[in-house]
Amino acid sequence: MQLESFQYDNKTVRNFAIATIIWGVVGMLVGLIIALQLVFPTQLNFQPYLNFGRLRPLHTNAVIFAFVGNGIFMGVYYSLQRLLKTRMFSDVLSTIHFWGWQLIIVAAAITLPLGLTTGKEYAELEWPIDIAITIIWVVFGYNMFATIIKRRERHLYVAVWFYIATFVTVAVLHLVNSFELPIAPFKSYSWYAGVQDALVQWWYGHNAVAFFLTTPYLGLMYYFMPKAAGRPVFSYKLSIIHFWALIFLYIWAGPHHLLYTALPNWAQSIGIVFSFMLIFPSWGGMINGLLTLRGAWDKVREDVILKFMVVAVTAYGMSTFEGPMLSLKSINAVAHFTDWIIAHVHIGGLGWNGMLTFGILYWLIPRIYKTNLYSKKLANIHFWLATLGILFYAIPMYWAGWQQASMWKQFTESGQLKYQFLETVTYMAPFYAMRALGGVLYLSGAIVAMVNIFKTIGQGTLVANEDAEAPALDKEYTKHTGEHWHRWIERKPTPLLVLSLVVILIGGMVEIIPTFLVKSNIPTISSVKPYTPLELQGRDIYVREGCYTCHSQMIRPFRSETERYGEYSKAGEFVFDHPFQWGSKRTGPDLAREGAGNLKKSNTWHLNHLEEPGAISTGSVMPSYAFLIENNLDTATTSTKINAMRTLGVPYDAGFAVKANEALMKQAHEITASLKKDGIDVPANKEVIALIAYLQRLGTDINNK
Repeated sequence: MQLESFQYDNKTVRNFAIATIIWGVVGMLVGLIIALQLVFPTQLNFQPYLNFGRLRPLHTNAVIFAFVGNGIFMGVYYSLQRLLKTRMFSDVLSTIHFWGWQLIIVAAAITLPLGLTTGKEYAELEWPIDIAITIIWVVFGYNMFATIIKRRERHLYVAVWFYIATFVTVAVLHLVNSFELPIAPFKSYSWYAGVQDALVQWWYGHNAVAFFLTTPYLGLMYYFMPKAAGRPVFSYKLSIIHFWALIFLYIWAGPHHLLYTALPNWAQSIGIVFSFMLIFPSWGGMINGLLTLRGAWDKVREDVILKFMVVAVTAYGMSTFEGPMLSLKSINAVAHFTDWIIAHVHIGGLGWNGMLTFGILYWLIPRIYKTNLYSKKLANIHFWLATLGILFYAIPMYWAGWQQASMWKQFTESGQLKYQFLETVTYMAPFYAMRALGGVLYLSGAIVAMVNIFKTIGQGTLVANEDAEAPALDKEYTKHTGEHWHRWIERKPTPLLVLSLVVILIGGMVEIIPTFLVKSNIPTISSVKPYTPLELQGRDIYVREGCYTCHSQMIRPFRSETERYGEYSKAGEFVFDHPFQWGSKRTGPDLAREGAGNLKKSNTWHLNHLEEPGAISTGSVMPSYAFLIENNLDTATTSTKINAMRTLGVPYDAGFAVKANEALMKQAHEITASLKKDGIDVPANKEVIALIAYLQRLGTDINNK
């Protein structure tokens, strides 16, 4: 059989590897800063650009798309070439992909601290960056699929299946969730409103975890763990079940983020059922990974790379057990909105993604530089720092979440709420300090890894174009006797891509389409009216400052919540909300009824609280927003925003945009007049006035006791 000579592209792999470790340290450093901001809120929140609400989305985007994203591309570019016995289709496309992705990350790092955000978790980047993501993702996908087409290996190994499913699903998720109406170079409104926006967002948000943080990493696990162990994958048949069951079931699970909310019950129930079933394929994958090491456990004790991989796959198993459990209503009622969820996601992020990424880096870098790892001792130090960091991070957060839920729900013998919300915040201080210690340990390990990797690079020489040989792909294929039925699709990449697309579309269509087409899913409430121009401007400031990262606007139908916050939330309340603001974490209290009933506070209280939260609420971890008192409100955008809302279906009268600023200033002067009665003189054109107007509006459309 005649062999063909070719070369693997290691330069692109090297580029993504270096970006992975650099952005990993940056993203973890930002995470540590925001963890410390909850311990030292006055000292470490620097207005306005480095306040918690602006840094938190920077942290999540940096870790997900910069650290993990580059880690995915590093592993895919290395493994895909070797699995297919060919060089990537286009070096030019590989280069465009690398630099385009880095520019997107830099754009995120600039815009998010500036407050340029859509306000949708894990999808905060504004529309020009969304377009750039789409273009670069297509470049990656085209380059990958063209490489698959020109392969020299007939059958596609399981890792390639996961890469293909990742590409098509992330493309669908990004396009659907990013459907927005631009009104300025870095300002847009979601086309969806309220309940519909929440469903689409968490269909995207959960499946960003599924198809960006999980499926590509499973592909990497299937390639790099057998390579590191020197053993074949435990079960080919289990990998088939794992793949198809996982991508089919995962896409249905998004609604479990919205249990006990205003989402229709049928959608919640679908989310519960499919989320619970996810434990089976997920654990099938974990078992397949761990049993690949059968007979190699002595090697695991000695090989630090395998230690990283074992902890990673174990963390994957823990996360994918906990996820289905959290989708059960009885457990979700306790855990949702608490720090329990923070622990859960970091077991996946620090454990599954982080540890596997570091294991791959330690395995891969010496090979493309034709050298040995600079220091196995440093790698072992990193392993223990990272492992201890995960424990010191997660255990306090699990305990904190349990305590929060318990304190929120307790009543005295006389039937009164036992704890004020602020008491639950101050009780968290030692847990937040322990969480920060865990972050210090994990970040220290990442810095040790950076030193080790760069020292390894320094002592070797990059083989940018690695020589290889393989026989040409046979034009004709003869099926072997006893060949497994699944082998036919492994020979056909295009049907595999199309079938993967069909499998993931089913769940999304069944869940989302009825919510838009069946009017009874979102019953309207006649008393709910559009926001006034001043309230709309204030809402945009609320979104800009990331207030949704700490405050929910969704009261669940529990006695503890209705007693604390007021009447439970209804679907019809949110029909004019672009985007929704239900939140996913309560570091502060729910604000859904902030302007109504027993929760209503004076304009003066709000101004003083925004200026110096700790002086009004002793022990508060909220940063100061004193700069809003100085910032002028941009009223030049008012008419554009009103017209945009009309385009989105909000029933403002025709021509109202022309006189919107007149109405805005009239309401603003009413607020400033009330402040003057308390001896506070703030001009009507300041941003703080608009934000107060928005906060005072919340809940007033619904009768509230």
